[in-house]
Amino acid sequence: MSGRLNTYIVEDNVTIRENLVGTLEELTPVNAVGFAETENDAREWLRHNRSDWQLAIVDLFLKEGSGLGVLNACRERRPQQKVVVLSNYATPDIRRRCAQLGVDAVFDKSNEIDALVDYCLAQSQLRSSATH
Repeated sequence: MSGRLNTYIVEDNVTIRENLVGTLEELTPVNAVGFAETENDAREWLRHNRSDWQLAIVDLFLKEGSGLGVLNACRERRPQQKVVVLSNYATPDIRRRCAQLGVDAVFDKSNEIDALVDYCLAQSQLRSSATH
């Protein structure tokens, strides 16, 4: 399926990460290609796998470092690569900061999972229509 979204997930909570991957792979054409629990691991993977992903989902608070550092590392991505934040702290200030870092969307873990699912579906449709 050409609309498949190779997705890299930066989330340090194993339960949340596993539930997120399960939900997205079941309901959307997301294909989880890897994950990181720390800023350095995420930055390293992204640096060595520049063309292996179409979507990155980043939590802001990690075991070590910050999701903001990961977002900064994604600033020079290709236009078709999307970066979204999934956080418990999706405050107006955080949303503004993420926008300054070039994030494509911000979702609140507690009440915007459906919106993330919709976003993934829409990105897949855009990718499919772009390749046809």
